[in-house]
Amino acid sequence: MNMKKDRIVGYTTGVFDLFHIGHLNLLRKAKEQCDYLIVGVSTDELVGYKNKHSVIPFEERKAIVASIKYVDEVVTQEDMDKMAAWKRLHFDVMFVGDDWKGTDKWNEIERQMNEVGAKVVYFPYTKGTSSTLINETLNKLRDKN
Repeated sequence: MNMKKDRIVGYTTGVFDLFHIGHLNLLRKAKEQCDYLIVGVSTDELVGYKNKHSVIPFEERKAIVASIKYVDEVVTQEDMDKMAAWKRLHFDVMFVGDDWKGTDKWNEIERQMNEVGAKVVYFPYTKGTSSTLINETLNKLRDKN
């Protein structure tokens, strides 16, 4: 019996620190390709594994993302295991920045997603805007004072 799903569930994740136009573009483009968009927001602990620290605390980042009109649901991202996320959320498509495309890690994630009938869609990064760049600019401004 071939039943057509009544809606396409999308999933994307991020830190969403210092929310900027690149974040908004990602969420808007993702929502254009699905009916229901779930967004995983990385915990402060998860961000810390890269020896980075978010400027905005987790609960505030989560509240900001939840307020975006393109977002239907916000979940906590405590690890980078995309298959575990799929098992919890059963999304049909996962959206990610194209800076990951072709890497060994994401080739494997694509293979795993294909096995469960989900696909990975890569979006181009918004050029010239990143939380890292904003942080570097702020640090330079602070150093002048």
